Amino acid sequence: MDKIVVVFALSILLASTALAQFTGPSVAGRVVSVAQAKDSLPGRYVTVSGHIAAHLRGDYYSFRDGTGEIRVEIEDKAWLGRQIGPETKVRLLAEVDLGPTGRYLWVKSIDLVD
Repeated sequence: MDKIVVVFALSILLASTALAQFTGPSVAGRVVSVAQAKDSLPGRYVTVSGHIAAHLRGDYYSFRDGTGEIRVEIEDKAWLGRQIGPETKVRLLAEVDLGPTGRYLWVKSIDLVD
């Protein structure tokens, strides 16, 4: 009987931790313009708002706001199956990265802006 109670108590404890969710602050990049993102240090997370202007090649696109244009890398998982055109205003959470042609943004998530 004691073994059954112990097993039951452990199963409830394990099940409750499986349902737990983090409720604290999330990684959010500093809100910057494209011009400021171009000057940010590699590895820093930034949030930019503007438009995905054009597809360059593969996962690479051109992103622009009122201050300039920057290359962004957007993997399939960030699109979430959405159709987004150059007229759609978006907010990107991205990591500043440094490639052979200069700084670019490695996009972690895309949010539509109303």
